[in-house]
Amino acid sequence: MRPGGVTSPGTTLENKTGAWRNFRPVHDNMKCKRCCEPVAIGRLERFVADWELEKGLRIPEKAPPTGKRVAVVGSGPAGLTVAAELAKRGHDVTIFETLHKPGGVLVYGIPEFRLPKRIVEAEVEYVKQLGVKIVTDVVIGKTLTVDDLLEEYDAVFLGTGAGLPSFLGIPGENLSGIYSANEFLIRINLMKAYAFPEYDTPIKVGKRVAVIGGGNVAMDAARCALRLGAEEVYIVYRRSEEEMPARQEEIERAKEEGIKFLTLTQPIRFIGEERVEQMECIRMRLGEPDESGRRRPVPIEGSNFTMPVDQVIIAIGQKPNPLVMRTTKGLVVDKRRGIIIADSYGRTSKDRVFAGGDVTTGAATVIAAMGAGKRAAEAIDRILRGD
Repeated sequence: MRPGGVTSPGTTLENKTGAWRNFRPVHDNMKCKRCCEPVAIGRLERFVADWELEKGLRIPEKAPPTGKRVAVVGSGPAGLTVAAELAKRGHDVTIFETLHKPGGVLVYGIPEFRLPKRIVEAEVEYVKQLGVKIVTDVVIGKTLTVDDLLEEYDAVFLGTGAGLPSFLGIPGENLSGIYSANEFLIRINLMKAYAFPEYDTPIKVGKRVAVIGGGNVAMDAARCALRLGAEEVYIVYRRSEEEMPARQEEIERAKEEGIKFLTLTQPIRFIGEERVEQMECIRMRLGEPDESGRRRPVPIEGSNFTMPVDQVIIAIGQKPNPLVMRTTKGLVVDKRRGIIIADSYGRTSKDRVFAGGDVTTGAATVIAAMGAGKRAAEAIDRILRGD
């Protein structure tokens, strides 16, 4: 029951456990916004986190130094979590980050209006205050290899995420004005293209923008394009809205902001001289379910049409960058999905090497990556202590 909810006079409390017996609202109106709405767990968690941030993050007491050293590759949610947990257990931890600023997808992938960067900066600072060292501009697999790290560190955790974009593979995809969502969001979020020319990274936002895809990243890209001055923004998705993988809340927010949805539509060609000017599409219908459980989109013959566009953002999924996998001998990879194979505690096929987050699951959620980091930290700690 939400605070302030109304119960019937016959409601009883079962002994000392606090469990409600015979609970029922005084009415059956499921549209009620007072006592019939689900508990807003996410908002409650945000309230607590915001309160702690306002009062100042408390640095917990750390365990005595163990003398063990751990290298963490990637400073996204999985990497920051495993680093913090291991530092609290007394281990000496160093994070290696490819980009010039730590935070991973929290910094470059999630827009400011959804996750203010000051919150990420506070979390990174908290990890530093635990004694974790963060080294930026280091590309593991090129600057250093995992085997190089194993010579210096007792264990290595790979939390490199899923930052390699997928493309449609259709004619005209190399025309100017066509971005992957990954590049588009990095330019805006991390490289501050929204403030060009004050910052050096330019980004041209068209008047009529098409975002291809139906996930949370597509919604983020569409809402960013609108904020940067686009007059019309379309979400173009090959299935129906019911099959969209984006959270319902994100879809509703996009609609509220005026983004148009063009579903059961598949781009098949981009048209233009040097810059994209038009997009040829075909209508789709839903067939039998595929391996994902969603109904397979089937082209409708003869339903082709074109629409004018001057910018296209492709947001049809991301995979882990294969650089670390290709340069690490003995690391077993799921070649079909392009992810590192690891057990539920992040143990990989290579001794003393652990992995977690999107690099082992494909693009997923921040909270899932943080959970993977916590489980991996537990396993690494126990192994380093000889337990």
